[in-house]
Amino acid sequence: MNQQQSSNPVAASALPRRRLGRTGLEVTILGFGTAPLGDLFARLDDAKAIAAAERAFALGVNLLDSSPLYGHGLAEHRCGTALRRVARDNIVVCTKVGRWMDPFHDRGDGSNFVGGQPHRAVVDYSYDGTMRSVEQSLLRLGTDRIDLLLIHDVDVWTHGRDAIEARFREAMAGAYVALDKLRSERVVKGIGIGVNEAEMCVRFAKAGTFDTMLLAGRYSLLEQPALAEFLPLAEAQGIGVMLGGVFNSGILATGAVSGAKYNYKDAPLDMMQKVAAIERVCRAHGVALPTAALHFALGHPAVASLVLGAQAPEEVERNVVALSTPVPSALWRDLKAERLLDANAPVPA
Repeated sequence: MNQQQSSNPVAASALPRRRLGRTGLEVTILGFGTAPLGDLFARLDDAKAIAAAERAFALGVNLLDSSPLYGHGLAEHRCGTALRRVARDNIVVCTKVGRWMDPFHDRGDGSNFVGGQPHRAVVDYSYDGTMRSVEQSLLRLGTDRIDLLLIHDVDVWTHGRDAIEARFREAMAGAYVALDKLRSERVVKGIGIGVNEAEMCVRFAKAGTFDTMLLAGRYSLLEQPALAEFLPLAEAQGIGVMLGGVFNSGILATGAVSGAKYNYKDAPLDMMQKVAAIERVCRAHGVALPTAALHFALGHPAVASLVLGAQAPEEVERNVVALSTPVPSALWRDLKAERLLDANAPVPA
């Protein structure tokens, strides 16, 4: 399947664009996330995985987000193939630092990437480790430049409470200095972080000068912990926010069905009950749950883009259709009235 073919044709449309913080870049409100292209939880056919990226580009998506971690380099390889089939200047390429791949040791255990490259991910937030990571990414992507570089996974979720302080210091003394140098030399247009916790976004925003941040899972229709401090701070500092995980690992896409996932695990009972209640309100307004989830996440003025992963072209198409589907303002009023949504959360106009 190539970018001109699809089982469910969707007309290529001009997806709205928003300015990404201080970078000077304009990005589409829908970005293409590539964790699935690294064989996350399931092995993908190479051609189908690359076709998903091509379909995103064909539908007007101009933001591509990847990481060396995704498939231990495989996602970046697949992205590189897709990039070579479009005009490079049309795509904003974002990838991450904090790990480099060691080709002389096997992957080891514990990875959620069931396929991927047979290379070990070495966690390294040092200056030299960051530069090595950037060089490897350039080679895998097959490009001479990367537009955005993010320090990846400096959070409790990844490293645990006992190690987070040392990791934070290492990242600020090493990775941040390296990325700041690349930015000052205009090698990259923007630097930031990509984490799973709003609290770490606040810490980094207060410790350095960042252009953008990618926060996964902590601002969604289901929960809004980023609302109180991080998002207002980002808006005040001119930090462009990209949101990942707006379906909270799946439950806002599937609904409260048996086996629904929240934070990559089976959803607990309280989350199942809340999602079922949200879905009931959505149904009363004739709006699909995932459509409401996408529109809500874009309602905050600090948010520039939603970075959504996809395994196949038709998944990209569904996301584009959802973003073009109108949502009545009464839906947000009813969710707030039933205390299913933070009363202070901004909603789409």
